Amino acid sequence: MTRGIYECIKCGYRETKDSNEALLENACPVCNGDMVLVSFEVREEETVEEKYRIEEEVLNKVKEFYEIGEIKVKDNVIAMEVITIKESNFEKVLAEFEKIGHWAALKKRNEKIVLYLFPAQPAKEENPLIGIALFIATIFSTLFAGYVLSLGYIETLDEFNLPGIRNLYLNAIAFSISILAILGTHEMGHKIAATMHNVKSTFPYFIPVPTIIGTLGAVIRIKSPIPTRNAAIDLGVSGPIAGFLVALPVSIIGLKLSVVVPLSYVVPKEGGFYFGTNLVFLIIEKYLFKIGEDSLVFLHPVAIAGWVGILVTFLNLIPAAQLDGGHIARAFLNEKVHYYLTTGIGFSLIALSYLWPGWILWGIIILLMGRVGNPGALDEVSPISTKRKILAIIVLLIFILSGTPVPIYTK
Repeated sequence: MTRGIYECIKCGYRETKDSNEALLENACPVCNGDMVLVSFEVREEETVEEKYRIEEEVLNKVKEFYEIGEIKVKDNVIAMEVITIKESNFEKVLAEFEKIGHWAALKKRNEKIVLYLFPAQPAKEENPLIGIALFIATIFSTLFAGYVLSLGYIETLDEFNLPGIRNLYLNAIAFSISILAILGTHEMGHKIAATMHNVKSTFPYFIPVPTIIGTLGAVIRIKSPIPTRNAAIDLGVSGPIAGFLVALPVSIIGLKLSVVVPLSYVVPKEGGFYFGTNLVFLIIEKYLFKIGEDSLVFLHPVAIAGWVGILVTFLNLIPAAQLDGGHIARAFLNEKVHYYLTTGIGFSLIALSYLWPGWILWGIIILLMGRVGNPGALDEVSPISTKRKILAIIVLLIFILSGTPVPIYTK
């Protein structure tokens, strides 16, 4: 409340009072005369609550975790200079602010640490029937894709009079289970990591499409900000590592079931296409199954599922935009540097289209995603743990092993 300056109309005595009334009768302590309001007190120091109208509950919560300095308010965002951090666990801090309807962000601005507070946005409820329907549709689309792939596999067995699994339906089911297991595990890895860090997210949405593999993959939607850089790395690495750990045994089993034919026996067919190789398949073929360079491998549908899983891992680990690799890279880089990296990768992929035309599409997608940017974690001040740095190195190795410069080609 603004305090008024009053003057006695009889003796001229002045006094500052907690009032805004124009006249205070018999209020003069000297002569008991009437006092009139002549001015208002201009106080250099107002309380934070008075100056910015910040709720006392919010301010008290801030003081539990931080010693604050300068404060600025614009619209619904409160910016506070942080002098001392009392609580280093930002996820704990964020959980406490969410209880009173706010999200927080800890950023570095001009060599200062700044705490931002803004209203938390409620997560929109998802209709679980949509995810279930998409999953059922993807089962049928991958079964059909597996059936078609199995036709080619059995045709190869018959052409070279080789033993193998000639049951179309068994091969189709094996392919469908394999591809859904890889993609589903990848996304559930993200889901588990999100849950561990109290990040709101949906369950996986599978995308059924009538392609050679019957799907465009699966996605989960992140519905609240990522709290810390450690959390961003966990969310980024969890899916690729989980999916890769399933794709690896699937690839081994699939290659065991595949047909190996000497190159001299093979007559190239016009319009035929080939799956590009990666280091994972090269290592398995050369050192586990001793397949020489003078042989050609006709992949069993399960091997194709494993190959697709490894390709998906590679594509997701590209360190750009909002891809899994993009979240990991953003944890180590500021927003501006990460934007330049994303742009450079986008144009580089377009340039690589001379190896495989599909890179044009991927380059364009990354450039479009890059325009939105990657805001990064809410807390960009707390250091990245050694454990997360090791995880980042592990996925870098997986990225190299999964690299497939030419996914599909023809001869």
